[in-house]
Amino acid sequence: MIIGLGSDLCRISQVEKTLQRFGDRFTHRCFTEIEQRKSDRRAERAASYAKRFAAKEACSKALGTGLSYGVYWLDMGVVNLPSGKPTMHLTNGAAKALARLVPPGHRPHVHLTVTDDAGLAQAFVIIEALPIDPAIATE
Repeated sequence: MIIGLGSDLCRISQVEKTLQRFGDRFTHRCFTEIEQRKSDRRAERAASYAKRFAAKEACSKALGTGLSYGVYWLDMGVVNLPSGKPTMHLTNGAAKALARLVPPGHRPHVHLTVTDDAGLAQAFVIIEALPIDPAIATE
């Protein structure tokens, strides 16, 4: 069952200006080390950071908290599964907010999709609660 949904749209040029103006102060405040290493290797560095920024905003909306109630930028990180598919790794306040959403007998699964085009970065997050007991699963 879906227990959270969030989306965000972000101007890449705004992230680029923020990177130019604040540099490491911005990246260290908002992005995990993994995200920084990945984005800093990209030819389209600003677009990479913008997609991750949009993903964090979308995730905070899916959690129902926004960036408040103990949920901070560094509590949400975009990570890639071995297949390359992106997902969110949640820690601290974001992990606690996620745990409050998940009904007993279920485990969370966070779906993430990100894209960029025409100067915009976009992200969608769906938080799903899956039954823990595979006999209950309907798939």
